[in-house]
Amino acid sequence: MFLQVILTACVQQPVDNGISSQARSERAHLSAKIHTELAAEYFNRGQLDVALEEISEALNAQSNYALAYNVLGLVNMTLNENNKALDSFDKAIRLAPKNSEINNNYGWFLCQRFPQRMDQAISHFITATQDPLYTTPEMAFANAGLCEVKRQNYDVAEAFLQKALIIQPKYPPAIVGLIDIDFQRGNHMNARSRLTDFLQSNASTPESLFLAIQIEQAIGDQLTTDSYIFQLQKHFPDSREAAAIREGKIR
Repeated sequence: MFLQVILTACVQQPVDNGISSQARSERAHLSAKIHTELAAEYFNRGQLDVALEEISEALNAQSNYALAYNVLGLVNMTLNENNKALDSFDKAIRLAPKNSEINNNYGWFLCQRFPQRMDQAISHFITATQDPLYTTPEMAFANAGLCEVKRQNYDVAEAFLQKALIIQPKYPPAIVGLIDIDFQRGNHMNARSRLTDFLQSNASTPESLFLAIQIEQAIGDQLTTDSYIFQLQKHFPDSREAAAIREGKIR
């Protein structure tokens, strides 16, 4: 899952002495920011219930804080509450339409859960990459490429993935995406060789192991297929890819 939560160091909240409305507004904004950062940290740890509590505190402090709705969208997506996630991301993007982090996350959510809105997803990724202050544009380019692979626009997908690699030459999601294109085009042995080399020098992910399983199945090597299935279930039992294997779903 190629989502993004930006965290910064939390600072102590100032005491509200009621000296001015501006001071109260600044305090509310700071409180919302701190609680959202805490929510993001708990989300990254998988403590979704605590993340929701922190988001509630953030929105109590400032009801229009876009980044709080962004994290709420991520939590709801993880909980498979797709309609709630859609509502959260909609609110976030209305409040901060140019925010690169929100655009990237919203695009990924639409790509994964609402494929009929793929054009909108790609638009969000492109908006993210156009922000000169965005620190990880390779993520949005790679996400755009991976989503184009899903609808078999391989040439367009390859162009996006190559843009990601220009920015970050060893960016794993982009490399795996290009290997997937090789596989989807029927170049199974080449895809196998490239993915084997990749897994030898990079940490495995649910996506890379799932692709390895598909490649080995296509080649007909059941022993190696079973080995990759074991690794996926052992290291990433809660992933959507592991669930797909358990349910017998291979794309």
